[in-house]
Amino acid sequence: MHISFLINSAFGMGGTIRTTFNLARTLAEQHEVEVVSVFRYRDRPFFDPGPRVRLRSLVDMRRHSSGYEGGDPEHALPARVFPRGDGRFPQYSPLTDRRIGEDLRTTAADVVIGTRPGLNAHIARQTRRGPARVGQEHLTLATHPARLKLMLRGTYPRLDAVTTVTEADARDYRRLLRLPGVRIEALPNSVPEPDVRPADGTGKWVVAAGRLAPAKRYDVLIRAFARVVAERPDWGLRIYGSGREREKLRLLIDELGLYNHVFLMGPAHPIEAEWAKGAIGAVTSSLESFGMTIVEAMRCGLPVVATDCPHGPGEIIRDGVDGLLAPVGDESAIAGALLRLMNDDALRQRMSRAALAASSRFDPAQVGARYEDLLTALVNRRGGAVHRARGALLGGAYAVKDAANYALKGVRPALQGGRA
Repeated sequence: MHISFLINSAFGMGGTIRTTFNLARTLAEQHEVEVVSVFRYRDRPFFDPGPRVRLRSLVDMRRHSSGYEGGDPEHALPARVFPRGDGRFPQYSPLTDRRIGEDLRTTAADVVIGTRPGLNAHIARQTRRGPARVGQEHLTLATHPARLKLMLRGTYPRLDAVTTVTEADARDYRRLLRLPGVRIEALPNSVPEPDVRPADGTGKWVVAAGRLAPAKRYDVLIRAFARVVAERPDWGLRIYGSGREREKLRLLIDELGLYNHVFLMGPAHPIEAEWAKGAIGAVTSSLESFGMTIVEAMRCGLPVVATDCPHGPGEIIRDGVDGLLAPVGDESAIAGALLRLMNDDALRQRMSRAALAASSRFDPAQVGARYEDLLTALVNRRGGAVHRARGALLGGAYAVKDAANYALKGVRPALQGGRA
């Protein structure tokens, strides 16, 4: 198969980019795979797509480039195809509408895969007849504004499949959007096996990682850790990532007197070595579309204490087996879960081994095989539909031809009889 991914930008360092490259690299072992980036901001991508994956872009936003297109007057106008309900709408324009449309109308791919609602809308509306059309959802239906949900309901019936990263979100799509004929599948993000030795559980560090954004609720984690330190001052907390909440969190750390126990480490890439230095992972979000950092930590041998928020943690962590779940926003419960693991070395080691084993189900090879099964079925279904359509057309043509011959046979004797 020839598989084409359409992504906002393949040149940043977000989770969608990383998981798209993981999947593309895996599928490229057996298929022809390309990643089409609407925007190009850097000379080289931050993540490596792999040697077999073709990477190309549609709009050059590199200011130092001779092909810089950010100043094109057409790009100063609002998009007409890319939907307003998508949060990336301000970045899009008639220029991007046109470039994406041209690419989709001329693609040689057997399957085209969008990676956000706005791009899924382009695929649904502009892809030439023939390729299977797949829309990936990396966020959740529940977090989309009403305007976007209305667009999805009207546009997604033109897709062949929609994939979500959790079964909970897939249920929402089936129940709320009711997309007849559209296959809705829950296929998780993939995380490769790390290139570091798993954590040995002896480092007295709790590790968290991700954007310093309100939904991640690092303030809850820090307040919970203040309770932990009162009993276990020999443990520390490292938080990796950057974002707009950094200064607010810094002030909270100072306010609680945790400056010798809680550290804002900044972004780290690769992150695997930092997970492996810890003994426990922590995720205290109010919402997770999946929970990729949970899987990353588990793949490095860390049991994870996480809030049981919608939608991902409860589908990743088996509570009491390879991690612990706590109610959202409950500082006391989070502190209690952390202390439970800190105070019981045998439990922590047992959960560490279980986390390492369970997280292998998110390996790119396993997730890629599930995607390959889906895409093969969609291409075969598309091919069957095309074959049936051609058969109907040919059948109609033969019927017309047969009717004409039959009529002609009836006319000829009459003519011959007339001449007699």
